[in-house]
Amino acid sequence: MNGEAASPGWPQVVRAKLLQQRMKEAKILAVGAGGIGCELLKTLALSGFENVQVVDMDTIETSNLNRQFLFRKRHVGQSKAKVAAEAVQRFRPSCKINAMQANIKEPQYNVGWFKGFDLVLNGLDNLDARRHVNRLCLAAEVPLVESGTAAYLGQVTVHIKGTYECFECQPKATPKTYPVCTIRNTPDKPIHCIVWAKDLLFQRLFGRADVVSDLDEAAEKAEGETEGDAAAAAEQEASFFVRQTGESSFAYADRVFHRVFCFDIERVISMKDLWKTRKPPVPLRLDELRHAAAGAASTNGIHKSSSSQQATADLSACRLLGIRDSHAAWSTAQSAQVFLMATQLFLDLRSDEVGAAVFDKDDALAVEFVAAASNLRSTCYSISPLSLFDIKGMAGNIVHAIATTNAIVSGLIVAEAIKLLAGMPENCRATHLRSSVHTGRSGRERIIGPSMLEPPNPNCPVCGTAQLSLEIDTHKTTFKELLDRVVRRKLAVAQPTIQYDGFMYEEGPDLDEDEVADYAKFLGRPLHTLPAGGIKDSSVVEVSDQAQKLELSIIVTHQEEWDEEKDPEAFSLGGKLPVASADAPAEDSSVAGLSSLTGANDDDEGIEEVFEEPAFEARPNLTSKRKRSDEEQSPIEKRLKAANNLGEDCEVID
Repeated sequence: MNGEAASPGWPQVVRAKLLQQRMKEAKILAVGAGGIGCELLKTLALSGFENVQVVDMDTIETSNLNRQFLFRKRHVGQSKAKVAAEAVQRFRPSCKINAMQANIKEPQYNVGWFKGFDLVLNGLDNLDARRHVNRLCLAAEVPLVESGTAAYLGQVTVHIKGTYECFECQPKATPKTYPVCTIRNTPDKPIHCIVWAKDLLFQRLFGRADVVSDLDEAAEKAEGETEGDAAAAAEQEASFFVRQTGESSFAYADRVFHRVFCFDIERVISMKDLWKTRKPPVPLRLDELRHAAAGAASTNGIHKSSSSQQATADLSACRLLGIRDSHAAWSTAQSAQVFLMATQLFLDLRSDEVGAAVFDKDDALAVEFVAAASNLRSTCYSISPLSLFDIKGMAGNIVHAIATTNAIVSGLIVAEAIKLLAGMPENCRATHLRSSVHTGRSGRERIIGPSMLEPPNPNCPVCGTAQLSLEIDTHKTTFKELLDRVVRRKLAVAQPTIQYDGFMYEEGPDLDEDEVADYAKFLGRPLHTLPAGGIKDSSVVEVSDQAQKLELSIIVTHQEEWDEEKDPEAFSLGGKLPVASADAPAEDSSVAGLSSLTGANDDDEGIEEVFEEPAFEARPNLTSKRKRSDEEQSPIEKRLKAANNLGEDCEVID
């Protein structure tokens, strides 16, 4: 080895003093302070990180307390980020955590803001927000460590622009939706009945009368009436659910039960065409359930003085009825009891909320009502009823989280973060936490399975497209100036098509005179005044030229102050971009203006030459053992490599 000390590998490098110093100094952005976020902040602090920014827009709910251990009951209603930061700093005072209760998608958290961090660690449960963070990390060229958990399952992935695939290189599952006609007339799954109970029945009985859902609209048009007949029928149906003057809560609950579980079911049965290939529903007769439901029926109205607990926020029909096991499915008679009792409790003890109530998974009475109503409807349609616990999870869109899963995943996040700070991106892995033991090829049994990270997908609509950053005054700059000074002069785009949100502008020989005139109306307008909200801070503008076969994205940052000597053009454009495709027409493929992007001459090596990309399978495996040359490495890799001075000068602590 010529007398040179070998660089420590992974995981021995974690004991190097220089790395530990870097961990103290590194600026870490943690997005999310919920299930994963709480464990992540704790693990970061205990691992030696001392400079952390955490952002979360949510407040603490009662249901969080069983798995988010930094929170206590006294914290309910307070900011998750701020309470979590205070809790961690109590046992690790040296860790500086700047907490913000905010939406990470707000415009002030732009590309420039993201560039101020060394690493971004995601602990989000919102797909839209995760995509947003992914795109800003790509634009800022900051490594992102992603994570997610669902019950006993979990995963951690690392995303580095130009080296590993981004969060959106692989398609993500979208939230499930259910046909309205199925929910209203032909449910065949418990979730159909739960959606009906939560979004239609609960809303009609206790919510705002002026809120109309798709379910209501479907009812208006179900019979094919004229617009006038449909409106009259809808108004009559809505008025039915209004409590009549002098009507007792007992009588109202009885009337609603008969309407939705008997009369409406009989109406659906009369639609003969629906039942040619499926079993028709069966109406429920309250008289037949009256004996079993006597506990609820005999109350004939509940008085506020009848129980001290009834005046609290923990009002519960199940508690009053003596139904204790939330994991057991109720009988039809028990569901009827809970339905009647919950309805009466709402009217008698929470009457001030009627007409404005909103379903909340932490509202015990609301969950009980929805559970009872959905189980009764399930019985009508021969669907097996579910337990209160299961229905609460489905109605609140909850995948019941497990604290241990969150803790394991947070540890894996920090492990990947340390590898990146050590300048070892080649050691990063995609890690999957399984719900059961898995035997690998080596015969070893494990529940954590690492795998090599994939290279970027050239067909990815996000990182597969060239991405630039533009700092410009969106208040003073007109759309014409953007086209002339940036798109045509700097980017050499001949016939641009500009798109963002719901706005599109295009040029080309195929446009007729009216279209040209319509588009010309936008040219003199400042960027922020354009349609669809305008081009403003954090806007993503898509630019394409069909003649050149060129596509790119520009992430805009609003910048008002400019130094006339240093930036005479009053804007700054940065990032890599491809030249036009090799098979584009010669007259439109000039990219002479691209050299100004990097300040290089035409023959300068600073301009990256881009050729037509081969098929995805033919790309080199960027996670292989082969060392790539400096020219092949991305800017982030070069930065990590420059930071990796943990070789012969490092001191390993025994």
